[in-house]
Amino acid sequence: MDLGAESGRVILGTLEGGRLTLEEIHRFPTGASRIGGSLRWNLLRIFEELKAGLRKVAALKVPVESLSVDSWGVDYVLFNTRQPMLSLPYHYRDERTGRTFPAALEKAGREKIFGETGIQFMAINTLYHLIADVEENPDVLDIADQFLNIADYLNYLFSGVARNEVSTASTTQMYNPVTGGWSKALIETFGLPSRLFPKIVPSGTRLGPLQPELCAETGLAGVEVVASCSHDTGAAVAAVPADSGDDWAYLSSGTWSLIGVELPSPIIHASARELNFTNEAGYGGTTRFLKNIVGLWLLQESRRAWAFAGRTLEYAEIMALAEQAEPFRSIIDPNDERFVRPEHMPAAIAGYCRGTGQPEPETPGQFARCILESLALQYRHTLTDLEQLTGRRITRLHIVGGGSQSALLNQFAADATGRTVLAGPVEATATGNVLIQSIALGHLHSLAELRAVTKNSFTIQQFEPKPGDGWENAIVRFETLIS
Repeated sequence: MDLGAESGRVILGTLEGGRLTLEEIHRFPTGASRIGGSLRWNLLRIFEELKAGLRKVAALKVPVESLSVDSWGVDYVLFNTRQPMLSLPYHYRDERTGRTFPAALEKAGREKIFGETGIQFMAINTLYHLIADVEENPDVLDIADQFLNIADYLNYLFSGVARNEVSTASTTQMYNPVTGGWSKALIETFGLPSRLFPKIVPSGTRLGPLQPELCAETGLAGVEVVASCSHDTGAAVAAVPADSGDDWAYLSSGTWSLIGVELPSPIIHASARELNFTNEAGYGGTTRFLKNIVGLWLLQESRRAWAFAGRTLEYAEIMALAEQAEPFRSIIDPNDERFVRPEHMPAAIAGYCRGTGQPEPETPGQFARCILESLALQYRHTLTDLEQLTGRRITRLHIVGGGSQSALLNQFAADATGRTVLAGPVEATATGNVLIQSIALGHLHSLAELRAVTKNSFTIQQFEPKPGDGWENAIVRFETLIS
């Protein structure tokens, strides 16, 4: 069960003869709701949709051994033994951290927070939301026994076992990757109730059987609930079909672009902090050393604005229009603050271009081309930083996730970075989720086996950089914009 910022899916995975097949059984929107001046997730509706998907699975009359939920990181649910949910969970883009984020940095200092967690600084991180709860919702915190991140909370509803899986715990900026536990120093510094912090378990932990009442409600029986990699990117990176060696990087491409390398241990030093890289937990004790940058959120929000204005466009249409548009007409810094939560994304992009002396995009094709070229240029910049920080020479970029379906963006990425791009699988998160369950159940035995199955099961497209085409001049323009 895979939850994203736009949609959720229930997917049936079958492992047979060293190959994995995936079948989407149920899809539904996950979008947030504005209520009482706040932005929240209607998680009870999402839970009902997941159960509806499980009923469809049961109707297929196939034996199901296990299930697991993955989701975005950061967000969380507060609950106690009497009340399964004390309030609707806040969306990470809720504006309440606009005050707590800078105040926390001033109080503790970047050096201490990064030294404790190795996590990049973003206002969306769990830490700054928990501080907001301490200051604004003490009545709720007073009766809360603990919190769980979104996927872990849903696994708890299914199994009755409350555990935070390590990959999601590491997104909170409260997890210490050196000690392997919650940061006592940050808990004390910010006056956070220590009882709230749940037990952390490794990726691939078997939690227990599906709750009897849910067996009766869904029609499934004999099903084990597994905490695979509860963080969707953790699951996706586990499924990167990479060969051995350390000359490759990954890009999990969706609402966010998460670009990084897999390391045996975290890098927690001043250079990583200054370049705002992060150390998140990966499967099997690995470290996902990466940078979380804005991704197709720019295009998703632009599409939503066009639809609101009466022009509904499918993504295939948008990509075709982008391919026909003038190259390098306008370039933006995708990570500029004005794109984090704009009321109207195309207006924000036009304003950025106007302010930097560039032509404003006017058509959907021009906007999309601007977004895709700018993302590709950001990928190049980030890979350069990765090589500097790790001492590795990166020759291959594996792009996985929904964004890997865009041949245009894949080619732009190859052209901008000067590296071979290997695109796929699209369903990397679901693949990682299911195959980590397979390891937990004893059907596979290692991360290497998991990746071999991925490689055998899905078509991987290769894109080579094309010389020329104006990228060198665009690189200079981009570096000037972000300097």
